[in-house]
Amino acid sequence: MKLEKVTDPVSDDLLVKRRRWYDDACGTAMALELVGERWALMVVRELMFGPRRFGEIRAALPGLSANILTQRLEGLEDAGVLTKRKLPPPASAQVYELTPWGYESEPIFQTMGRWAVRSPEHDPTLPLSAASLMMSFRTMLRSDRAILPVRRIGFVIDGDSFVGTLGEDFAIERAPVEDCDIVLTGSPMTIASIVYGGRPIDDAEASGDLQIEGHRDFLATFTTLFPLPAKVTRAD
Repeated sequence: MKLEKVTDPVSDDLLVKRRRWYDDACGTAMALELVGERWALMVVRELMFGPRRFGEIRAALPGLSANILTQRLEGLEDAGVLTKRKLPPPASAQVYELTPWGYESEPIFQTMGRWAVRSPEHDPTLPLSAASLMMSFRTMLRSDRAILPVRRIGFVIDGDSFVGTLGEDFAIERAPVEDCDIVLTGSPMTIASIVYGGRPIDDAEASGDLQIEGHRDFLATFTTLFPLPAKVTRAD
């Protein structure tokens, strides 16, 4: 039986808006049509923990121009990955947030992240955003190192705040740091340096780069929960 292409005016309009079209039924090709343009996935990542204003997204991605960000937001909205809405007073600001289907893309980031950090060219000392750091924790957590009892960990990073509930997994949301067992305040690079780079906690604290409130003894355990996978070896 021969499959016939059915013309859908709405779908055709969306195809015209996209710069690239692979004309390929593979799901991977479709995924690239949706989020394959430069910066698109980074924009989705920044929204993975809740809605953001235009300026907040751009501040988290300093290499992204306002013009390109506008294009990516429009393209992702057309594709149904995100939507925009206006916050109620007194904020009355427009924010962008992922649709339920957009949130389903998180495993893409986790799979790609676990795969890509095995490259010898991966440099963990490069800058990263707060959302990127939170995503790395969600990705690199070793499930066989589950923490009981469950701990609530707060992060205050460049004016942004997150709360993570750590047990068998690590659920993280943007939220005020209330009722937390421990709160870490510092830049994404500082927190990454003690978790992934082996920087001594005392050194980060003594330099003023890191502030710790609450059950500080737990921090030594926390830093062991996210081991990076071994690098691949290249044949000569």
